Amino acid sequence: MTTEYNVIMSELTTRRELHGKRLFGYTFGDLGFTLPNMFTGVFLFQYYVYTVNLNALFVAVGVTAQLIIGAVSGIIFGVIIDNKKPGKLGKRRPFLLYGLPVWVIASILIWFPQNCPQDNSLYLPTATYFWIVTFVRSISRSLIFNVYLSLLPEQSQTLKNREKVAAIRAAFQIIASIIALLLPLIVQSFLEDPANVKWWESSGKIVLFYIPIIGISFTIFGVIAILLVFISVDESFHENNSNEVIERTSISKAFTRMSIPLRDRNYFKLVVASFFIGVGGKISGLLVFPFQTYVMQFESVEFYIYIFISLFGKFAWYFFWKKILKRNHIIISYSICILIAAISTLIDVFFLISGLPYGIKMALYIISWSTVLGSMYSYPLFSIPIMASLVHDAAAKIDKSNIDKAMSQISGSYYGLASFIRSMGISTASLFVGIILSGANEENPVAITFIFLSLGIFYLIAFIFIKMIKLPKDSYYSKQGITEEEIFLE
Repeated sequence: MTTEYNVIMSELTTRRELHGKRLFGYTFGDLGFTLPNMFTGVFLFQYYVYTVNLNALFVAVGVTAQLIIGAVSGIIFGVIIDNKKPGKLGKRRPFLLYGLPVWVIASILIWFPQNCPQDNSLYLPTATYFWIVTFVRSISRSLIFNVYLSLLPEQSQTLKNREKVAAIRAAFQIIASIIALLLPLIVQSFLEDPANVKWWESSGKIVLFYIPIIGISFTIFGVIAILLVFISVDESFHENNSNEVIERTSISKAFTRMSIPLRDRNYFKLVVASFFIGVGGKISGLLVFPFQTYVMQFESVEFYIYIFISLFGKFAWYFFWKKILKRNHIIISYSICILIAAISTLIDVFFLISGLPYGIKMALYIISWSTVLGSMYSYPLFSIPIMASLVHDAAAKIDKSNIDKAMSQISGSYYGLASFIRSMGISTASLFVGIILSGANEENPVAITFIFLSLGIFYLIAFIFIKMIKLPKDSYYSKQGITEEEIFLE
């Protein structure tokens, strides 16, 4: 018992953790990533369809294609990074800087297209410009974000620290989501006619002036966050394995290598669930402005209602699920969180009743949207530590004597494939929304309501897959939770 106890103590004391400035610097990356990407993810569709006058289907095709391209490049980048030999700046860190300049340029250019003619929303020059810029931006973002995610298993190696990282990252994502929508909602609130914002209309001219300024400001903030992540991450532990031979692989083998995480049943269930969660999350993001404008018919200060429910809903549910997580198993907590989001979405079926009183509509809107947003931004509390633990378990099966080495070889594959599958979910949602809202349905409240109701169906499917995950007793998550508690009691 004493020998086993000493081994456990040795393992726990040598595992790396993120604390203090390094913890803040790494997790701050979520604020920097989420702010510009949330803004473009939510408002880009609104900007191009309702102001630039580009057909919704063209926008959806572009968004779908760029997500697929970004997802494929994420897999390639993941394996390339895994195979890189550590240098003076580290193994993964340098790639943060490689993708940064291209991402910055594309993130600025995306807001300056040529406006479509008033009588031609199928204008190909504007569509082509949109597609090219979004493709380039997606590839560079995929590189940066894949590096950021794959750093976690090596930087934070204890259960409590990973949950701490997940909690702070989730909090930063909530803050970013509120700020990302606050500024465009302020612009929306003082528009003379928020339902008519084409570029040739007075309200549209205001949108064309202020939205690019907001987009550029968020991009600058993203640059600062990425540089802070670069400074905060310590990869000096690779120096202990300076003579390590790095296995090289071709691009074709990169996709074959994806079979490694796919053979992990729990991982497969987790990423399939993330696909449907990605679908639901993207649908809610795309519908933020159309739902307020055409279903709720908000005007002026009414747009601030969303900020209110976003702020209080997200943080209230965040702290609620954080507390629940301490008392219940992570899989049970995660599945219940998804189920509540699904149920709250489906209650909006009452919006299909014509002549529904304004007060009831407002109550339904506040309940459904605050719950969906709160649950959605609480998901990282569960998914981040589960994913990191599954990667650790897989590395232990490959080489238990040198988990660091094994983890550095597979981390990119695991996170690259997860990013790919989630991106496929987001792209599916973009195409789904674009097809339905194309043409006359752009301002149709019934069509918008049906799309929002579909979110509940996708969440129910995700709930089923999460419930199917069975973490074994010897898994890293289960084992460490037990050993740390036992040591504390000693």
